[in-house]
Amino acid sequence: MKIYVIGSLRNSEVPKLANELRAEGYIVFDDWFAAGCHFCEHSADESWKLYEQGRGRTYKEALQGEAVSHVFEFDKKHLMTSDVAVLLLPAGRAGHLELGILIGQGKPAFILATEDDRWDMMAKWATVCHTKEELFAELKRI
Repeated sequence: MKIYVIGSLRNSEVPKLANELRAEGYIVFDDWFAAGCHFCEHSADESWKLYEQGRGRTYKEALQGEAVSHVFEFDKKHLMTSDVAVLLLPAGRAGHLELGILIGQGKPAFILATEDDRWDMMAKWATVCHTKEELFAELKRI
């Protein structure tokens, strides 16, 4: 089973969770995490913005560029070929969009919300887990 792990590019728990899932025998996509470089000065999105602005491009122009197309198609390929999605909070807007795409395809979706600091009724679209142990137990039921 292929799991698409979604989370903030600066969330250092993302690769830890991905490695724990791999240890359980799952195929995991989290390769985008490296782009976030959680110890770097800028986020991946901020670095891309500075790169494009340095070339005189607006956001609208940059969205048509080769760099964004390459990253988008890479992520899209893995998202669309995944069997399950796990959203590890915190996550950005794009992460919630990715989760929604898999939910729209009728695929199982999980939210790992280890801290209940944000209550959201729309989370009922997915299975909400409050611990990794709970998440792993749910995944084994699939």
